[in-house]
Amino acid sequence: MSWTPPADPAGDAEAADALARLAHQVREAERHATPLVIAGGGSKSFLLEPLAGEVLDMRAYRGVLAYEPAELVIEVRAGTPLLEVETLLAAHGQCLASEPPRPGPASTIGGAVAAGFSGPARPWAGALRDHVLGVGLISPAGDLLRFGGRVMKNVAGYDVSRLVTGAWGTFGPIATLALRVAPRPESTRCAIWEMNAREGLARMLRLARDSWPLTGAAHEGRRLRLRFAGAAAAVDEALAALGPDEIEADDGWWQSLRDWELPVLRKRAALWRVSLPPATVVDAPGDELIDWGGAQRWWSTSAAPGDLHARLHAVAGRQAHAQPMFAAPASAQSALSPAQRGVQQRLREAFDPALLFNRGCSRTAA
Repeated sequence: MSWTPPADPAGDAEAADALARLAHQVREAERHATPLVIAGGGSKSFLLEPLAGEVLDMRAYRGVLAYEPAELVIEVRAGTPLLEVETLLAAHGQCLASEPPRPGPASTIGGAVAAGFSGPARPWAGALRDHVLGVGLISPAGDLLRFGGRVMKNVAGYDVSRLVTGAWGTFGPIATLALRVAPRPESTRCAIWEMNAREGLARMLRLARDSWPLTGAAHEGRRLRLRFAGAAAAVDEALAALGPDEIEADDGWWQSLRDWELPVLRKRAALWRVSLPPATVVDAPGDELIDWGGAQRWWSTSAAPGDLHARLHAVAGRQAHAQPMFAAPASAQSALSPAQRGVQQRLREAFDPALLFNRGCSRTAA
């Protein structure tokens, strides 16, 4: 039976050729049982142990499929550089509200969604997966499977667009993405206070109970930083009411936090990303940066993984989760419950029964 390569959704000839080559490589790999390593810009490769297989390079399949600024929706090919997407949005006064990290200029939009990380605005703007409206995956048979679309709507069964966010490509190569975007705030300013970590955490929790125009709450060293964004009048009113020690108009520190460029975040041989209830009080086993109003902590520590997980579970039970921000085996990751593992395995079997894509990826614990 003959096979017809998938068509580019926008009908672009050059993009169609790139998609056809990718689909053919996937189809041949499935036929010969050859595992594939999905690759974009490689900006997050330091998070993964080496994966065995033939490289499936997604970067040639790039460009915007459709952009409707009035509808706050953009659809792009997965190999498009993240910086290129954000530059286009900025030209129309818009942005990706979840602030996905850009560890390097080669970061692609497909890689950002596959990794699933969100930036400092996540508690207020929502996670990256909340903004993914539709996705196109290349199946093991070389077909383009499209799920969701460019509008928010109810779905029956699994919401595949959100499932692939953070799945590290284990459900298949992401070829296309439809994303909800947001208006850029009129004003962004940062309030700074000198205080220790426990005082900073307590103040974050108090302010979280009120309707301040917050888009960031973090503590580093002896400085609490709160980022306010929105209408200029609302931002000015908040700053006047709170009376910080210092006010910054430059958003540079927050962008460095987003892109993992602050000094504590560059210690990647011993950096952990810790998720736990915001009010949890726990002594860090090394250098610490508190983010997301307390819900995310960054720890630079040489503590053994088992000791680290035990420390967190002692104070917050299974609500706490520690993820190594360096290449680490599955044994170093937080263990999944039997129910979680079962769901992951059934999904993997449905999308990639031969374990063709990113086989052995410890980030999925499956």
